[in-house]
Amino acid sequence: MTRLVLASASPRRLALLAQIGVTPDDVVAADIDETPLKGEPPRRLALRLARRKAEAVQAEGATVLAADTVVALGRRILPKAETEQQARECLALLSGRAHRVYTGVAVKTPAGALRTRLAETRVAFKVLSRDEIERYIGSGEWRGKAGGYAIQGLAARYVTNLIGSYSGVIGLPLFETANLLEGAAT
Repeated sequence: MTRLVLASASPRRLALLAQIGVTPDDVVAADIDETPLKGEPPRRLALRLARRKAEAVQAEGATVLAADTVVALGRRILPKAETEQQARECLALLSGRAHRVYTGVAVKTPAGALRTRLAETRVAFKVLSRDEIERYIGSGEWRGKAGGYAIQGLAARYVTNLIGSYSGVIGLPLFETANLLEGAAT
């Protein structure tokens, strides 16, 4: 395979790639506007952002891998929590309910061809008490996380059911990613 550039500074994505034996040659965080378009559905947003990130990274002669994760309750897109209040609101909304996590993956080949995949995962949370929410807020794990939680951390104790890609909820669906990378190598 040609040189691989990961269009993300996420340590979680690097660790997930390592799980499937992939080590990027370079990591370049794509700086794009992640604001949803008016009326844009969550699944379309995840794919658009992954595609835009792959296109934003200029790496001549390299394959570029990008991804974006969106947490949604119905058509409502939950933010990447930046404040305790945002995280509290997200957790209160998710408490006792099922939600969807969409992770778009994009691979841009050295020739400029762009291929995408979408992983959709259904995640159900138990009913969270006020104390549970406050303890989780105190952990700080929610910072910068879509939907205000990290499933690979303390929030795992709140998940009652998961149908789909666990690694996709973390931020990179490995099955879809491996298939895209294999396709780019041919």
